[in-house]
Amino acid sequence: MKTRNVENYNDELKNWVEKEKAAVELIAAVGGLMSEKQVELVLFRNHLLDTNMSEIMRLHDYAAQVVGKPINVHDTTKLAQLIGDMDLAPAKIDIGKLSYEWSTEGKNFASQSDFLNKKLSSYSSAGNAKFSPRDVVLYGFGRIGRLAARELIKQAGKGQQLRLRAIVTRSVTELDITKRAALLRSDSVHGPFNGTVVVDMDNKDLILNGQRIHLIEAKNPEDVDYEAYGISNCLVIDNTGVFSNREALSRHLKSKGVNRVLLTAPGKEIPNIVYAINQGTVDIDNENIYSAASCTTNAISPILYIMENEIGVERGHIETVHAYTNDQNLLDNMHKKPRRGRSAAINMVITSTGAGSAVTKVIPSFQNKLTANAVRVPTPNGSLAILSLTMKRKTSSDEVLGLIKKAALEGNLVNQIHYSIDEELVSSDIIGNSCCSVFDAPATIVSNDGLNIVLYVWYDNEFGYTKQVIRLAKYISKVRRLHYY
Repeated sequence: MKTRNVENYNDELKNWVEKEKAAVELIAAVGGLMSEKQVELVLFRNHLLDTNMSEIMRLHDYAAQVVGKPINVHDTTKLAQLIGDMDLAPAKIDIGKLSYEWSTEGKNFASQSDFLNKKLSSYSSAGNAKFSPRDVVLYGFGRIGRLAARELIKQAGKGQQLRLRAIVTRSVTELDITKRAALLRSDSVHGPFNGTVVVDMDNKDLILNGQRIHLIEAKNPEDVDYEAYGISNCLVIDNTGVFSNREALSRHLKSKGVNRVLLTAPGKEIPNIVYAINQGTVDIDNENIYSAASCTTNAISPILYIMENEIGVERGHIETVHAYTNDQNLLDNMHKKPRRGRSAAINMVITSTGAGSAVTKVIPSFQNKLTANAVRVPTPNGSLAILSLTMKRKTSSDEVLGLIKKAALEGNLVNQIHYSIDEELVSSDIIGNSCCSVFDAPATIVSNDGLNIVLYVWYDNEFGYTKQVIRLAKYISKVRRLHYY
């Protein structure tokens, strides 16, 4: 018996080491495809770029446990390497989906190369129109601005979609530049910047992973001549929160070199868009000012959209348990809004939210159906929306969970919904999640009569929202890549 146990131990360890070797090769293939071809590989929607061996293995377990499609890391790696030999247009490809299809359909093909040539025949660089990257200017450099900069720099390479060219702030002194560079390098919530930050003080530039970004001083949106910096036809992403209506945001368009404006907050008199829900309702050829709505609206809209379209919502209440933000006081002090003057670090603070009414701008059928409120809590990031809904017909837990799981794995919402089965999930676990909605399946409640349901949706109110901003930015700039997932 002892000999057998030792053999089992050695066999299991050897198998694991072989999987780790394959994971290392997969990481190399993922990085090469992104930098050389602008082909991004994901695994059942989960990002593979900048992941480690353990994360690669965990994602393969996720494929079996959540997606219900067990795949082999050796197959995944080999397919990724073969994709590297193909002449593809910039694209986002789910290697998990391909790996599972190979495991079920492989017998119909002479080789994995033949299989990939069939599956990705329409993704050839020769058969797809090329696009030029769109210049991007970040107007403001706060929490969302710095995360947007990180993501834009990370996504640079051949076939680049959005090209960060400049950052505009009210002051650009040597001290300002030094401090802003330090804040970009290190973040208390999201960790260190995965790259290099070099300050060129003489030219007032930041060089981020070899990309030169101009730091421009301006007190007003119309004061900048971007063409003087070699920037043209650019998208301005305004993350200051100062300008929120069409008239104010139109001031950006008076600057030379600006083509479109995207606000990272709810906007008035302009389209409020939650990407993957209502972006198709806007004529992007003629509209040039957009809002990416709020982090909470982005979190709840995908789930509400499914419930409304598949079952029907009679009415509901949204309660958000939200991380504290910069508009609260660190210590008790004067504040123009009720309760927000009390210390954010030690209090739960009831406050208002416009999420309920904002949803109607994204999903008009919710007009007059929702109420909403918020509680700010002493966490720096990571929030929770509790959706208490009365349905138009009876439903069940199985139906609700099945509908949301399907939407998370298939169709237009795969980048928006992360379906979690983790019964130990807490707020810190969702920090860094690229989805705007992290659906907590085990927490779901359905009443005995089947007419009332309570759904729990977590969201990284900084990073998850920033990813939605960038998705929308690519869409309105007409630089979205092909995708296979």
